[in-house]
Amino acid sequence: MITNPILPGFNPDPCICRKGEDFYLAVSTFEWFPGIPIYHSRDLKNWELYTHVLTDDKKVDLRKLPSAKGIWAPCLTYCEEEDLFYVVYGVMNSMNARYFDIDNFVITAKDITGPWSEPVYLHSSGFDASIFHDDNGKKYVVSLDWETRAGYEKPGSICMVEYDSKKKEIIGYPKRVWKGGTDRGCIEAPHLTKRGNYYYMMCAEGGTGYNHCVTMGRAENVWGPYEKDPMNPIVTSVPGESNERHDPDHLKPKYFNPESVLQKSGHGSYVNLPNGEVYLVHLTARPFVPELRCTLGRETAIQKMTWTEDGWLRMADGSNLAKIEVPESGLLECPMPRIPDFDDFDEPELGNFYYAPRIMPQSFADVKARPGFVRIRGQEARTSLNRVSILARKLTSVYARITTKMEFTPEVHQHSAGLILYYDNMNYINLRKYYSETLGQSALSIIHLENGEKTEFLNTRIPVKDCPIYLRLYIQGRKSWFEWSYDGKEYHKIGRVFDTTRFSDEYCKYGEFTGTMVGLTCADRVKHQHYADFDFFEYVADESRNVE
Repeated sequence: MITNPILPGFNPDPCICRKGEDFYLAVSTFEWFPGIPIYHSRDLKNWELYTHVLTDDKKVDLRKLPSAKGIWAPCLTYCEEEDLFYVVYGVMNSMNARYFDIDNFVITAKDITGPWSEPVYLHSSGFDASIFHDDNGKKYVVSLDWETRAGYEKPGSICMVEYDSKKKEIIGYPKRVWKGGTDRGCIEAPHLTKRGNYYYMMCAEGGTGYNHCVTMGRAENVWGPYEKDPMNPIVTSVPGESNERHDPDHLKPKYFNPESVLQKSGHGSYVNLPNGEVYLVHLTARPFVPELRCTLGRETAIQKMTWTEDGWLRMADGSNLAKIEVPESGLLECPMPRIPDFDDFDEPELGNFYYAPRIMPQSFADVKARPGFVRIRGQEARTSLNRVSILARKLTSVYARITTKMEFTPEVHQHSAGLILYYDNMNYINLRKYYSETLGQSALSIIHLENGEKTEFLNTRIPVKDCPIYLRLYIQGRKSWFEWSYDGKEYHKIGRVFDTTRFSDEYCKYGEFTGTMVGLTCADRVKHQHYADFDFFEYVADESRNVE
């Protein structure tokens, strides 16, 4: 069996495609770099983090963008006729007054690892844009046309426009073609495909919250009219009908289904296998209950599907409730390399599983300056939206232990380095070594930022020597805390126990849609050049345990 989620932690808005015997899956990254991870599999059960599409933080500038803006819902497709991969992505610039100002682009590559072409601007007509390659050579871009006018149903309708790949521009203006296959409202995430004589419009409805779902419509003409699947929704966490077109809010916690571990299931993309089987990937989430807070963010799950005789897509078990256990495909099992638990920074390049907010991690993290270490150059405060030195990886379980060994000698109070549990620039906990003017020497203390309010726990400050020091973070369900050690054997607890659930879409007020990260950090708020050396980064997580 395949166990969901197949990509635990911050891996939302999945889009899947196939080239030959290889499957590739792209997810959203919002303000994080590198952008748009590509996961690879040959059996849909075992996945590896293979590459990233966006690696130039000057060409795609996310600095100054608030949390949850940036790269939204990439669409990854493979055009067999051209032997070319396409990625359509949007850069969400602002959601002020619910205007949702986004710029949509398309890039192409012969190989999934690149090099990718220069971005071609498509339009700014809505988000979740995707591209469809028709068998007659034409191409179409579909997206959610976000509604801002008073008196109109929000958030809007699915729109479509033809794309001229030779001129590299859209033809005319997008036209509205589909309002959805249910009355759940909040339609988004359109993917257009073709099978036989029908064009199929797969969408997400209900909002990317607890009423989320996958729906389908079809038409014999690409421009419609589209008829809705009589069994909509085809995948969800909350079966049954609901009329929520009047409520544009996406979260809708009243639709939490206590009978399902997987919540928020929706935003799907399907793939046909060489053996005739069909699988659908979708986002999902596993909240703490009863708080209904998803610390791990929105994750990626998979369901086995089948086509009915009358041409509709259904879950293979005949239901529409997203399942944790899913039958494996008939493909030969193919194990894939996993992200290592222990990174001693002995490789000549930084691991591809590290991320940084708004800038590439390689701009401040160097594994060559001192072999066997990563040297992190300090920059701005961790609250900044500009240049922050946080080398992080995705939290994939709320049962984890994170450890590092750091060498750092702060010289002024603006120098600090250490370990961080980070949701966004307004919500984090940082165990840091810094220079204390009060003590006249280096010290350890914890800074906590909760929805923008900063607390420095001076009552638990500890003077420490300027020698190698071990820092550790424990995440045990709802409880998270820090420890430190000189020898890596005898650890001492420092500070209070923190509430893990508060690191979540539902609790954080300044961002949403992402997920919690853990990592190494350094700040030099004077000259942006003082650094810390980290000997290793150990991340041990128990992914067999679900959120409780």
